[in-house]
Amino acid sequence: MMTLLSIAMVVALLSAAFVVLRWPTYQCIGDTPLPTVSFLAILFTSGLDVGLIMFPLIDFQTYATETDYGFTSPLVIEFGFWGGLVWGFYFLTTLYFCAIEPRLKLFELALIRWIHNLVVIATCAFTAYLFLTFLPSYIEVISPTLAYLLVGTVIVLAVLSSTRLSVLRVLSLSSTGLFFVLIAAAWLASGVGVSGLLGTMGGLSDYLANLDRFILPINEYHGFYLSWWFAWSIMIGQFIARFVNGMAAWKLLIAILIVPSIPIALWFSVLFGYFAGGTPVSDSITLLMIVVGILFVINSLDSLTRLYSQNLGLTVEALGRYRYVLTHAG
Repeated sequence: MMTLLSIAMVVALLSAAFVVLRWPTYQCIGDTPLPTVSFLAILFTSGLDVGLIMFPLIDFQTYATETDYGFTSPLVIEFGFWGGLVWGFYFLTTLYFCAIEPRLKLFELALIRWIHNLVVIATCAFTAYLFLTFLPSYIEVISPTLAYLLVGTVIVLAVLSSTRLSVLRVLSLSSTGLFFVLIAAAWLASGVGVSGLLGTMGGLSDYLANLDRFILPINEYHGFYLSWWFAWSIMIGQFIARFVNGMAAWKLLIAILIVPSIPIALWFSVLFGYFAGGTPVSDSITLLMIVVGILFVINSLDSLTRLYSQNLGLTVEALGRYRYVLTHAG
């Protein structure tokens, strides 16, 4: 399995590089083009989940103690799991659904269409299940009843959000903006200052020095993450391809590969300051982390619900708003 994953990684990254070098100015445009800022916000919030917010402080300790990760710092390892090259999968699938799928129509074949949509629906359910499973570790005082109520509310809000494109734009932009507020608030509360943050971020240069280590699976845990990125990229690529606004292929590569990695690098650097200094995270910052994490879950479920509902013809236009909400939230 790890061998197949390694081959898939190399093929995917080489394919992305070949496309950009061969057709750098190819104009990519979807059927519902949006302004670049809206596109980037939808990409960022749909392509990630609550784990980006909550996992690093736990992961840093693991990466600092296990020998498999001894070749670099825990910060670089965490960034390699969530940023950088892995976003190349999203670029490749987005380009495919912009440029090739409209001609090939592979995903309109009955068998592929049904398998694909079953995977999307299963991913929706699995995302909600993971959120429910890890919720007690995010909110330690929450009871099982309140946990189920919160997850149910998140699902309903995601379905309601998926009824209008305007809601998705506002939700994505608001979630992205609040994420930057979280970064700023957590940094100010950490007390590391500008020089401390810049010094920590400077350590991320080691990611480029060890880039080859992140192309192939480091171990089974890293392999799981890479598999997750592969599976998720097909769904997110199909979803965000419709919002591309005529970018040249090389600009789309920068937009998908580099732009999302900047806030990820900022966030991880701030959290690593807490970890390295042994500084506890305050209750107010933890609460803000939970709020942003929940918004990211709503964004992810919104994108997946919108995707399979359109693929299967179970849209608001076909069902009506009331039946649509009952069908997808139920």
